[in-house]
Amino acid sequence: MPKYIAVLLGGLSIALSDGALLISGAASADSWVVVSEDDRAVKIETDLLEAVIPKSSPKQWMTGIEKGSFVDKRTGFREIGDGLMVVDWLMEAGSDEAYADQVIALDGHGVGRYTWYANETDPARRHYALMAHGSSHRKRMVEGPQLCHRMKPVQPRVIRGDDFVAVETSYQFEYAAPGRQPGSRWTQLAVFPKGERFFLLMDKIDSVNDSPEMFLRNDTPGCVRHVGGDAFSEIYLSYLGGPDGVHIPSSEFLQPFPPDLKFGYRRDLNQTPQRFIRAYRLRDKTTGQDGPWLAGMTLEPSVVYEAWCSQRPGDIIVMIEEIHGRPVKAGDSFSAAHVVGYFDDIDQMREVYDRYQGHVSILVDQSGWRLGK
Repeated sequence: MPKYIAVLLGGLSIALSDGALLISGAASADSWVVVSEDDRAVKIETDLLEAVIPKSSPKQWMTGIEKGSFVDKRTGFREIGDGLMVVDWLMEAGSDEAYADQVIALDGHGVGRYTWYANETDPARRHYALMAHGSSHRKRMVEGPQLCHRMKPVQPRVIRGDDFVAVETSYQFEYAAPGRQPGSRWTQLAVFPKGERFFLLMDKIDSVNDSPEMFLRNDTPGCVRHVGGDAFSEIYLSYLGGPDGVHIPSSEFLQPFPPDLKFGYRRDLNQTPQRFIRAYRLRDKTTGQDGPWLAGMTLEPSVVYEAWCSQRPGDIIVMIEEIHGRPVKAGDSFSAAHVVGYFDDIDQMREVYDRYQGHVSILVDQSGWRLGK
């Protein structure tokens, strides 16, 4: 049977101390959030949101917010992809063509060549790989598994405060590329504040390996599934097209195109933007009327190594983002902090972004949660 825990609401206080933003509150008598937990998942129901974080047997992926579970109670709209803030590989620039077939996961599955398409002779497989990954900036795995696909069951830790609830999930990579050691740790921390239609999230890596350019890949906020643009009307990317960003109509995503053809961002080829916001405008499939925006914001723009927004074959828009992409030594850590949620318009996104911008980490205990530099 699920366990039901009520968390009491409290007044909000904000303070800055040693570069960290502390959000905490005093207790009150009202109940604003319920956390229900069983062997499969943790479900968060706040005053304005619903979300599920899987522990095992996910509907799609094991990381991030579960597919279809993120609900805006104000409008009734929900996420339309395969989940939010889904984590993929620990990677670096380069090619694994020479050794990828030798890297075998502990469950007996081969990793497969991430860059196999370079020499692929089957036209259909080559076409799909080029549409999915492009050809201009090749990558290779440092450690596995690919968490969203092959992560074993986890036991997230729930932390409750007076005006927030947080869920922390952690996992240790199990195997590594030749010459590397397995054992780096990924930690994802999601914080749901009282009275907000968004949550904050951190992805952190504690590395056991050296790398000249290590990065973590995720989906920010998540992919978009649609048929001919029926589920969304436009996509907004704040970091392209000038200081106001670019609005991309759904008609641009009717045919597949690779990530290095258009709507791509690379830190080495672009100026660091003022904000890093990626959002799509939801649309009611039946009536065609626009709903809220679902946005994912990376609070320190300089932490983004590469990002793309591309249409893969199969009516799915991929919103992949890669964080860090800098030299790492064994024992080093790196992280990124995000805001993910529902917004009525672009101005509202910018206001929330500017409230929290410049931070890359989150710390939390029962007294409050802190955004750190």
